[in-house]
Amino acid sequence: MAREPLQWPTRPPATWVRHLVRLVFVVCGLAAGLSACGAAPVAPAAAASAVTTVSAMTAMTAMTAVTAAQTVEQPTPYSVHVVNHGWHAGLVLRASDVPAGAWAAKADFPDADYLEVGWGNRAYYMAADPEAWLALKAVAWPTPGVLHVVGVNAAPERYFPGAEILEIGVAPAGMQRLLQHLRQSHEFDGAGRPVTLGPGLYGHSRFYASREQFHLFKTCNVWVARALQAAGVQVTPALTLTTERLMVQLRPLAKVRP
Repeated sequence: MAREPLQWPTRPPATWVRHLVRLVFVVCGLAAGLSACGAAPVAPAAAASAVTTVSAMTAMTAMTAVTAAQTVEQPTPYSVHVVNHGWHAGLVLRASDVPAGAWAAKADFPDADYLEVGWGNRAYYMAADPEAWLALKAVAWPTPGVLHVVGVNAAPERYFPGAEILEIGVAPAGMQRLLQHLRQSHEFDGAGRPVTLGPGLYGHSRFYASREQFHLFKTCNVWVARALQAAGVQVTPALTLTTERLMVQLRPLAKVRP
């Protein structure tokens, strides 16, 4: 059957144009009404007072922002260095910033100027020549972790030449929380001493048993990020599975070197 041609409205043009214009105004009115939903009406007599209140609130907000900015810019008395080892990241603390008894492992490095600490899968980290199956096993399911602590007798830049090193400022309360994070990661023996597993990989270093477990979503870099987060550093550990992802977050926060 042949389809009838499309017909325009039979009303006079002026009539359907008026209806179209009216429809536009109705739609615009509904949109304006919806956008105003939830806004409390202001009485005409109180309009001037409302404007004054809004201005005062704006000024207070600006003052608060300035105060916050000044607080952020205040110098921090402590610093933590983050060393980029390529596949792995380590934390370096100044030994003099660690009070006696705050971190028991410090006692094993009495002559150190700095202490570097890293964390990772126990079997892979301690293997002399780690094979691919160890790496696969490490991420396939939760496995025991290990701490690697190094006594450093030089500035981090001299001890790790060529490595990317970021210096991050930490407040006193943040340093206390960071040291607590390190303490809680250790496994202790019956005498309350950290369990030592043997010599470390380089320099004057040791491996210590960790109470934490390594898995795909808790890598060495995530562990470092959590330690920094405990110290008050604005970092998101879940987004730091790799060293580069960690450093990307930390570079904007690092202190500028002269």
